[in-house]
Amino acid sequence: VIVLDQFSRNLFRGTPQSFACDGMALVLAQEAIRSGECERLSREQRGFLYLPFMHSESPLIHQQALVLYTELNNGDQLEFELRHKAIIDRFGRYPHRNAILGRTSTPEEEAFLRQPGSGF
Repeated sequence: VIVLDQFSRNLFRGTPQSFACDGMALVLAQEAIRSGECERLSREQRGFLYLPFMHSESPLIHQQALVLYTELNNGDQLEFELRHKAIIDRFGRYPHRNAILGRTSTPEEEAFLRQPGSGF
């Protein structure tokens, strides 16, 4: 999951390839949770396992992420998920990915992106 979620983000930063493995990382994380394998991981390791949920642009997946990070009981990680979820709730996607993915930003997204601290 870390290889698919994090390596692609860093190796291909600024290109569409940086998000190409997100779906596979999410499926693997979901399977680890479904099978109970995640219970063998430490709290810190589970925080990394849950990152594909945070990186998703699906509001439904963010509802699941909120539950996972709340149960994890790590305030910093929960706060980071809440910041991500707020963007998805507002725009239905991450506006800072628009240029990379060839998507047109709305005027509201453009205004948001000009605000300090709008990116990650």
